[in-house]
Amino acid sequence: MADTSIVRALISVFDKTDLVPFAKYLAGLDVELLSTGGTAQALSDAGIAVKDVSDHTGFPELMGGRVKTLHPLIHGGVLARRDVEDDRASMAQHGIAAIDMVVSNLYPFEETLRRGADFEECIENIDIGGPALIRSAAKNHDFVTIVTDPSDYQTVMADMRKNDGATSDALRKQLAATAFARTAAYDAMIAGWLEETMGSGFSRHVTLAGTLRQRLRYGENPHQEAAFYVAGDGRPGVATARQLQGKELSYNNLNDTDAAFALVAEFERPAIAIIKHANPCGVAEADSLGAAYENALACDPVSAFGGVIALNRPLDLTTATALVKLFAEVVIAPDADKAALATLSEKKNLRVLISGAVPDASASSLTVRSLAGGFLVQGSDSSCASEAELKVVTNRAPSKSEQRDLLFACRVAKHAKSNAIVYARDCRTVGVGAGQMSRVDAARIAAWKAAEHLGSARSVVASDAFFPFADGLQVAIEAGITAAIQPGGSLRDDEVIAAANDADVAMVFTGLRHFRH
Repeated sequence: MADTSIVRALISVFDKTDLVPFAKYLAGLDVELLSTGGTAQALSDAGIAVKDVSDHTGFPELMGGRVKTLHPLIHGGVLARRDVEDDRASMAQHGIAAIDMVVSNLYPFEETLRRGADFEECIENIDIGGPALIRSAAKNHDFVTIVTDPSDYQTVMADMRKNDGATSDALRKQLAATAFARTAAYDAMIAGWLEETMGSGFSRHVTLAGTLRQRLRYGENPHQEAAFYVAGDGRPGVATARQLQGKELSYNNLNDTDAAFALVAEFERPAIAIIKHANPCGVAEADSLGAAYENALACDPVSAFGGVIALNRPLDLTTATALVKLFAEVVIAPDADKAALATLSEKKNLRVLISGAVPDASASSLTVRSLAGGFLVQGSDSSCASEAELKVVTNRAPSKSEQRDLLFACRVAKHAKSNAIVYARDCRTVGVGAGQMSRVDAARIAAWKAAEHLGSARSVVASDAFFPFADGLQVAIEAGITAAIQPGGSLRDDEVIAAANDADVAMVFTGLRHFRH
């Protein structure tokens, strides 16, 4: 199609960011501006001539503004195909004036939901006229320019300057794609919310919706393209954090940071998690962040090099001073004091993220994994055994300190790739074996890692799934563990329990498996 001149534009927006300069530009080209309610008032207050939609249609707004633009003179003007004789005849017969541009964005449903509004307020913030207008204009993009995002105003003005007040076919098509993506995301958010309020589980159709945060240099590897999208549920984490310094975050940085922050959120006391390739290489909780960091780093200082460090407390100067001695890719914390940030600034390439809060480890959300031709959706693994839920299955029950360490190790194992084995002592990891095809090999690797630095004597062991044979537990016993925690449920549980009793090892079952693939 040829470039299309803009004679008449309909402007109806909730987000009025940069609207006035854009409207003044259109008015300067003698574009007739139609508008509604608050938008018309804002333009009029800025000295811009505007015609109210009610004057254009001869029909007033109804039902408290619920019905404004849903009118044949509006949608006819937007949907009319200028090159179809029947459409032109209908326009002439019914006095329908062509509308060449629609500038519209939507009621803030996402923001309303995010701030915890009640059901009725959320319903009232579901836009009807806006999506109808946007979809009409996007469908007829051969003739109509649809602008849904204030960030596109400058692009549209530049295109019109280049084309003597017209918009190009390429831009209109691009804006139409943006518009349909926006309404799809909006509807997906509403549908998901309604499904959740009804507690009806997984719906018949599901749409993934997100807003582009940044295009990444590449994905897991340089030959893979990648981008970062924000889903908009407002959960504290890497998606909502402010980056205060450092290089641009990479695909792997983002993935590892998310894994680290989710892990450290498991603990109530000050805690540090150091992550490498989405697996924990050192985790500890203590009475202070500084002590937690020293303990976490001591588990595996070699693997910690180039890792991601997550904190569940605001970063203080003492901890920051220790952190800068290690080469790390990312530090994420809910906050940081000025002295701590000044210390971190010495490392110019270190990415520092401030989230404002720690994620709720018990909150349920959906996780998505792509497959060829589809994807898997599941609820997040937000459960973890409590002290009251532990079932003692051996002759000896764990001591109070053993029980504390068992629960700690179990929470860490939950965040390590399967098969996962974690040795812990004094609420600090001393060895982690993750991502192994054999559970006994995971136990051997964890013992080997422990022997390199802290040793596994007098530690406890956690397994993310049951020991299918006694051999995995036997490796841990030989490494010096005194207690074990696992889900239980193996056909050979009796053999595993007997091995524990023979070594005077206390063992508890949780009934909860924590596979992580």
